[in-house]
Amino acid sequence: MDEALMRTLTPAVIGVLVRRGADFAAAEDAMQDALVVAVRVWPDDPPRDPKGWLVTVAWHKFLDAARADTSRRRRETVVGDEPVPGPGTAVDDTLQLYFLCAHPSLSPASAVALTLRAVGGLTTRQIAQAYLVPEATMAQRISRAKRTVSGVGFDQPGDVATVLRVLYLVFNEGYSGNVDLAAEAIRLTRQLAAEIAHVEVAGLLALMLLHHARRPARSRPDGSLVPLKEQDRSLWDTRLIAEGVDVLQSALARNRLGEFQVQAAIAALHADSRSAAETDWAQIVEWYDELLRITDSPVARLNRAVAVGEADGPRAGLAALEGLDPSLPRLTAAAAYLHERDGDTVTAARLYAEAARSAPNLPEREHLARQAARLNAELRG
Repeated sequence: MDEALMRTLTPAVIGVLVRRGADFAAAEDAMQDALVVAVRVWPDDPPRDPKGWLVTVAWHKFLDAARADTSRRRRETVVGDEPVPGPGTAVDDTLQLYFLCAHPSLSPASAVALTLRAVGGLTTRQIAQAYLVPEATMAQRISRAKRTVSGVGFDQPGDVATVLRVLYLVFNEGYSGNVDLAAEAIRLTRQLAAEIAHVEVAGLLALMLLHHARRPARSRPDGSLVPLKEQDRSLWDTRLIAEGVDVLQSALARNRLGEFQVQAAIAALHADSRSAAETDWAQIVEWYDELLRITDSPVARLNRAVAVGEADGPRAGLAALEGLDPSLPRLTAAAAYLHERDGDTVTAARLYAEAARSAPNLPEREHLARQAARLNAELRG
């Protein structure tokens, strides 16, 4: 297949789809799907009108995706805004689709990306942000995954670990407020926990419940962000906290520690504190040490540094930040917070402003900008 021709036709086809009513991101995805089909079909049956062929196939792909998205949203509406306590009873094919997309022919990273796009309904940009990679890199990864599975059967579902990673990322997007998927992720994890006895499924469910319990206090009526230490803890859902702790304790009792259980244990320590001042930061640091032994994640190292700053003082926290990649999301914001606690208002104000410019969402950007403005006002006064 002529790659130069494909590069020439791609923007023209996307333009046609946009004029027909598709948004640009959906048109790009549909075009990628059409190219996957073209790679498979054109060598044996080249079309006489390549552009017309691509427009037709891409438009059908867009319509299929739109119908799938409508069905997914309908399922979310049925689920409701809040997760129902206890084991899940509603069963549909969504979880099965998660397993099928986590195909053995794909690497775990590619399977997660494909599932988030095809089933979870996340945009390529949102997935790229979750993976800490450029959007163009993620678009290529998803496109390669589609090409890989286009010619294979789906009779070999993927493993539980990959599906858990997908559910975790879907929940994080819903919890961040960008897409309301948190309750759906909890529903599917409940369903999975009811079907298999896997300690990390239980760990993930506990983590979701404990984080979701704090959701009512995470933002003000105007949508502005409320940091954890400033949240009104009376708004936290004690029912979800109790359930999350119970699920976590059952998982920990099996003595097969995994990363989701560790993260849930950290969330439980926050939930168990009556105020920010009473938080057991020393124990939280110990749990982060356990997490780093399991998975040497840069995000875990960043969060550990903040915990060290709370437990042992801001300078210890700043020392723990040393060596981390400066481009790591939220690292600058963490450094700003620790510098402010250390009394270096000038540096903190500068870093808050810098962090605001690279914040991943609007509420976080506005919160960091307000922090910078507050400190600058204090310096002028």
